[in-house]
Amino acid sequence: MKNYPLIVALLIGIIGYAQKNLEASVEGNVNNLPVREYKLTIEQQKVNKAGKEVMGMTVNGGIPGPTLEFTEGEYAVIYVENKMNVETSIHWHGILLPNYFDGVPYLTTPPIEPGTTFKYEFEIKQSGTYWYHSHTMLQEQSGVYGSLMIHPKEKQLDYDKDLVLLLSDWTNEKPKDVLRFLKRGTEWYNIKKGTATPLNQVIKRGALGAQIDFWRQRMEGADIADIYYPAFLINGEEKVTYPQFKPGEKVRLRIIDGSASTSFWMTFGGETPTLVSADGVDIVPVKRNKTFIAVAETYDFIVEIPEDRKLEFKITAQDGSGTASAYLGQGEVLSAPSVPRPDKIAMMQQMADMKMKMGAPALKFNPKKVDPYEMMDKWGMHMEEMDHNAMNMPDDDKSDHMDHSRMNHDDMEKENDTTIIDHSTMDHGNMMDENDQSGKGHAMADMPGMGMFSEYNYDYLESPEKTSYDEDIPVTDILLNLTGNMSRYVWSMNGVPLAETDKIKIKGDEVTRITFNNLTMMHHPMHLHGHFFRVINENGEYSPLKHTVNVPPMQKVTIEFYGNEYGDWFFHCHILYHMDSGMARVVSYDTARDERMEAHPVKKLVNQTNKFYTWGMLDAASHMTEFSLVSSDIRNQFTVLGEYGWNENLEAEFSYEYYLNDWVRLFAGVNVENEVEDSMEELSTTAIGGIRYFTPYMFSLDLRLDNKLRPQISLAREIMIFSRLAVFGEYEFQADFGWVDELAEGENFEKEETWSAGLEYFLTKNFSLMGSYDNRFGVGGGLSLLF
Repeated sequence: MKNYPLIVALLIGIIGYAQKNLEASVEGNVNNLPVREYKLTIEQQKVNKAGKEVMGMTVNGGIPGPTLEFTEGEYAVIYVENKMNVETSIHWHGILLPNYFDGVPYLTTPPIEPGTTFKYEFEIKQSGTYWYHSHTMLQEQSGVYGSLMIHPKEKQLDYDKDLVLLLSDWTNEKPKDVLRFLKRGTEWYNIKKGTATPLNQVIKRGALGAQIDFWRQRMEGADIADIYYPAFLINGEEKVTYPQFKPGEKVRLRIIDGSASTSFWMTFGGETPTLVSADGVDIVPVKRNKTFIAVAETYDFIVEIPEDRKLEFKITAQDGSGTASAYLGQGEVLSAPSVPRPDKIAMMQQMADMKMKMGAPALKFNPKKVDPYEMMDKWGMHMEEMDHNAMNMPDDDKSDHMDHSRMNHDDMEKENDTTIIDHSTMDHGNMMDENDQSGKGHAMADMPGMGMFSEYNYDYLESPEKTSYDEDIPVTDILLNLTGNMSRYVWSMNGVPLAETDKIKIKGDEVTRITFNNLTMMHHPMHLHGHFFRVINENGEYSPLKHTVNVPPMQKVTIEFYGNEYGDWFFHCHILYHMDSGMARVVSYDTARDERMEAHPVKKLVNQTNKFYTWGMLDAASHMTEFSLVSSDIRNQFTVLGEYGWNENLEAEFSYEYYLNDWVRLFAGVNVENEVEDSMEELSTTAIGGIRYFTPYMFSLDLRLDNKLRPQISLAREIMIFSRLAVFGEYEFQADFGWVDELAEGENFEKEETWSAGLEYFLTKNFSLMGSYDNRFGVGGGLSLLF
């Protein structure tokens, strides 16, 4: 019982913690607490984090910003000065504080305008490891983040020194350009990272059947991370050394994943460290080495510095695209274990074998009419389609599961995209939801294909005291399916992005239980502002308290929290680009809005997730020139296309498109082309209208009719066949039955066929070589520019 003193100390120190979480926040220093004051200054400055000097955003001159240190029972006063030419904000991640100081601009807190200073103030009524960051657009990616270290009133754990390790990812691109590039949908970031899975590799591995199954579901392949990062950082450096720690010293590593979009595997050299805290809350200590940390989570480990050796702490990006290390002590390095790069092709094969129903829509035809349970039943991983005998699960784990197929969803109270079930009484302590990541995950890990999920659970986290609520407290159940569209980069919940939904209304003095059902191929770290929640795991009544929970692909996780606050609180995926593309909600106690926020409408926050992004392409080849320009938000898209052959054939088109859902859009516009082949003397202008459909197997289908009543169909497709080489093709057929213009004498029907095929070799993010044949323009090659 090496950890017995630790457990006793934790039990003594944590008594009343759950009760404190039930107390509403109050503005002002009403208890006359000692004041600790800081000032933060945010500026735009040139920085070099990955071999290139670019414009970043610094806090007090650095990236990351300084560690703000407090003791539980103090009163924090923090002045934030904005020296930039754009507005900014600071959110205190994981801190229980008054709504007005939570730091989400236009929702809870006014934005900090250029040249102004905002005063944040709140009671420190908790201890642990937390962090702060901008909540304005994509500023967090540019460097506006730092750490919070809050000591308990009385020391509870046996260690000598603290060390904050703030993990982050860094791009030399402007974050808005990163998001714009994701919106256009290309494979370049995967190519650059070496994580692409082109067709030649798929065939070589015998995975063509799995690839075709993915294509059928409009999925390119198993995806892990979206963005290429040239550097991953620990306290702002790719490698950082702390020689001041002496042999035998016990150091509490306070580890924060402050990345914009990267989760990491953490490994440690030397003896296995002791995990003592998660998201700032103490847990039953557990010896543990390789540990997954999702974006916005925090974990505290106690390590002992070895004699005459240097201990390595290593982080590996989840997709294996990079690492960073911190070294503690002096001497020869005790290397941390390496984590192998995940096998995306094997993952794809396993998912196909499990008959997962992927491709749940990120955009619904009618966002006001949503049935989350129907969506859950239709998409995802359905156990009834798998061999239950392989699961080797005890009988009691197979019983008492809610049968949603027999549930009358029409009788449920619906609030836009949430289905609410009110339970007047329920034993919350023994709640072991069929949707949770509980002990049966270990049995499931033995099933074919399930090993890829087995490490992503929280069963190793156990609270030292009961976290369950009194069974007499009413409970409201909410199901949130996490949904996304990688090709358009739209992210949502229940197929409804933030811009098209209402608030999730919750009741004070009641328990809200939320089940996340991840229907995407990505991990989603979900964060609720201003609250801690129970993450239901195999520890039942002793399930841990957290402020951020990672939901793995095609998995379910259940949380629950007591409604003790007031006002509106932000609730979102903490992958910055997912949040900014719609995977967010406002959780509301339905109380009156703070009068101080009247000049700052919430609409401005919502509109940030539904902005127009514009991109284009220019091909300059020996036989033709092609140009396209697209400007799109979630539903609306404007497109300009133009083709000109050096043999004097021309076609240009402008269209407006409206997305009915992920795959179907209506369009109308104008088309201009030459009437006589190889001649520009006669140009024909026609009005066009029709439907565009992204089909299963990932073909782009265009069905249209022009004002001369000529129907036309076209089909296009592109496939990556090697790591940088893609093949593309398009076929177009138009018929003229003479319904408007008379046909030549003796003709009942005229047709026009055009087709093209070619290869494109990607040189950089913006340039590629291309060669093609077009039956109008001939054969040729040249350079393609993406902008």
